[in-house]
Amino acid sequence: MARGRTANNEGTLFASAARREPGSIPLAERARPTELADLVGQRHLVGASKLLARAIETDRVPSMILWGPPGVGKTSLGKIIASRTKSTFVPFSAVLGSLPDLRQILAEAKERLDYRGERTIVFLDEIHRWNKAQQDALLPHVEAGIFFNIAATTENPSFAVNAALLSRCKVFHLDLLAPGEIAQILRRAVAHDDALRDLEVTDDAIEAIARVAQGDARRSLSMLEAAARHAEATGERRVTAETLEASDETAPLRYDKDGEEHYNVTSAFIKSMRGSDPDASVYWLMRMVDAGEDPLFILRRMVIFASEDVGNADPRALTVVTSADAAFRRLGMPEGLYPLAHATLYLACTAKSNAVGTAFTRARALIEKYGASPVPKKLRNAPTKLMKQDGYGAGYKYAHDFAGGFVPGESYLPDEIGAASLYEPTERGEEARIKARLAAMRASRE
Repeated sequence: MARGRTANNEGTLFASAARREPGSIPLAERARPTELADLVGQRHLVGASKLLARAIETDRVPSMILWGPPGVGKTSLGKIIASRTKSTFVPFSAVLGSLPDLRQILAEAKERLDYRGERTIVFLDEIHRWNKAQQDALLPHVEAGIFFNIAATTENPSFAVNAALLSRCKVFHLDLLAPGEIAQILRRAVAHDDALRDLEVTDDAIEAIARVAQGDARRSLSMLEAAARHAEATGERRVTAETLEASDETAPLRYDKDGEEHYNVTSAFIKSMRGSDPDASVYWLMRMVDAGEDPLFILRRMVIFASEDVGNADPRALTVVTSADAAFRRLGMPEGLYPLAHATLYLACTAKSNAVGTAFTRARALIEKYGASPVPKKLRNAPTKLMKQDGYGAGYKYAHDFAGGFVPGESYLPDEIGAASLYEPTERGEEARIKARLAAMRASRE
């Protein structure tokens, strides 16, 4: 199959790397695979007989979006497609390029198609950096078949890509690389890269990098390169786990406070508390805290949880969380971790009920069904003589005048609604007592 032609665009994604001196090119770029068989991981996409692998092999690549975290092979796939396709391949960065630059690329693509019948593939890296108007500029050209679009993004396309463009592209989700796959990439780099070939890298060093790289091949190779430079600077020809520690090569937690991972970890935190698992709850709490999440955001979520998922099964839960919020604001970090963890563990361990949310949802449904039903006259305020003459407040029975502070047979809902049970306590925690008392009162009303 003929190798693809890459358009000569200054400042594009791949051209800048090609112009540098070989010694200045990072290891992550030098070690990038050039053949599909060399791509480590993503077997669910590029394994034998898989859709994407067949599309590349037969040069029938559709418009697509490559979605996945950093360092899992999105750009490598783009380069592999560039080497295998008969189309003109144009790399383009949404960070470096502008809309006028793209319009020029589109004009050239149309000219190639009209005069030579030649397809163009535009590799648009970091498409999530573009706003709606910029993404809209791609639509008519993709639809008309002037070029095929391969976009790469670390953000969930459901949120980051226009629905119209998303519907015209096949989405391929790339997964984080497993530690064993990271180790395979590192060993191959050590064996084949000229700058590392004479350097001994121990198995414990490779395993340590693979463990902390969090599935990011680019990060792992950068860590290895930094450790190798540190070893050379100290006159060593050996990289060990101690070398990594000495070179201070540690990886920050993967957590984007504005992206999907933020919602994923927050969801895990909430669901762990709801599932009454204190161990998982405090784990996800510390994942958020150590990744730099705003503790006040976490506390707001716990205040909601105290009513949404605990409610009257344990009315003290809301007090515990609001007290933790006040204590954190007074203490700050790191001492504020104590009330933060205290509230998390309390919510995880206490009785649960979602009856509060169910009650107001049912109330809203009645409002939608009956509209603004008139307030019964006996419940209306009667501050003037005219209102009293019109029957406002007439027949109202003062609950404290009755035994137990309850008026048997009395109704407080609009007349057209009549009796309705909106709040249904569970038999968990304090709500068991509430349920028994409420059942007796409702029986009296009926």
